[in-house]
Amino acid sequence: MRCLGIDYGTKRVGLAQGDEIGVATPLPALIDVDESVRWQKLGELIKQRRVTDLVLGYPYNMDGTVGFKAKEVDAFAARLKSAFGLPIHMIDETLTSSEAESSIAKKDRRGIRQSGVVDSRAACLILQDFLDQKFPPQLLG
Repeated sequence: MRCLGIDYGTKRVGLAQGDEIGVATPLPALIDVDESVRWQKLGELIKQRRVTDLVLGYPYNMDGTVGFKAKEVDAFAARLKSAFGLPIHMIDETLTSSEAESSIAKKDRRGIRQSGVVDSRAACLILQDFLDQKFPPQLLG
């Protein structure tokens, strides 16, 4: 199993990789202004890394309902499924971006936000959540 974690955004797409070892690691985010360039790079990455599963963050509202952003992610998931035919696992991404951003010093956040680092850290948290569910850590005993 080779997973690609995705934190979808209309301007940036955060990415992370992981497998059955159970550790998610961030990848450079797709930050191109042109959506078609981001899509092309995503396809190349999926092929190069021989991805078998896509893990997509799903933006629930704090009360558990879905809103406008979730509908955007649904459309993106449908496009992924149509283009690549891979299994897509939707994982609750509530607060992952703020958790990822809190790991960066406040004075550095403005410049880093545009670089996609926060988005890829969020993708890493999303993917790690999936991997922990799929391959629970073994207790040493």
